[in-house]
Amino acid sequence: MPDPVADPTLPARVRIHEVGPRDGLQNESALVPVEVKAEFITRLAAAGLRTVEATSFVHPKWVPQLADAEQLMPELAGLPGLHPGLRLPVLVPNERGLDRALAHHATDIAVFASATETFARRNLNRSADEAMAMFRPVVERAGAAGVPVRGYLSMCFGDPWEGPVSPAQVVHHGLQLLDMGCSELSLGDTIGVATPGQVTGLLAEFVRAGVPVDRLAVHFHDTYGQALANTLAALRGGVSVVDASAGGLGGCPYAKSATGNLATEDLVWMLHGLGIDTGVDLAALVATSGWMARQLGRPSPSRTVRALLGPSD
Repeated sequence: MPDPVADPTLPARVRIHEVGPRDGLQNESALVPVEVKAEFITRLAAAGLRTVEATSFVHPKWVPQLADAEQLMPELAGLPGLHPGLRLPVLVPNERGLDRALAHHATDIAVFASATETFARRNLNRSADEAMAMFRPVVERAGAAGVPVRGYLSMCFGDPWEGPVSPAQVVHHGLQLLDMGCSELSLGDTIGVATPGQVTGLLAEFVRAGVPVDRLAVHFHDTYGQALANTLAALRGGVSVVDASAGGLGGCPYAKSATGNLATEDLVWMLHGLGIDTGVDLAALVATSGWMARQLGRPSPSRTVRALLGPSD
């Protein structure tokens, strides 16, 4: 395990928003059985993760890997009672998705918007502003029901069709999500092209726009090996919520140049080395990702998993 050396300029505690069961498994070519998904989430909660994004209530035509959301949610009903403080957010694309999520007693939801027009068209089949209009009643109805909403904003640093994305453009769309009632905004480097300087600059733009940094989270992909460096830049900017995927699972089914998410184990190794509290049992998390890799029939891309369990996992 890492030898901690605290850095007083960084947050004392970081909340990890675990996205493996949703963002990770949605990108698998094979369909993962619902009982395996339930076991995966159960193990992640037992390892100390207290925010685990469980699934998505999207139409099965678009994401068949998550078509079993109605079957999965009852399997998880007892977990919050076993692990106080556990949150199991679900992604919804529209009001119909919200209806399905609320029918299964979801306590947290998320919506997924784009900072660029092309990705909005490809992912949501509408313009970026049309997507915002679709999300507004979702966020308002969820708020009226006492259900907090997280807003994801993708393509915040670069788009495979449009190229570099201006910080002003990202802030414009991010403010739309926050103004409609999202309690937290996750800034996504969907294709993994960000560098630490870009991260620092974008956070500064949000602060200049009047957004408290404690309402921001970061979501990095590791395409160019920059995810941990970008995370450290975000921490230095005051961010204390970081998205990650157990075992480095995931990508993006609508952006083929996107590789896996930042591996939760690699993130925890770095954070614990910096003396930052996560509440996560790293050994238990590594064992969980090794188990999941065996279910998927391939080695885990997480460097920490491979280092601690060997190359077969």
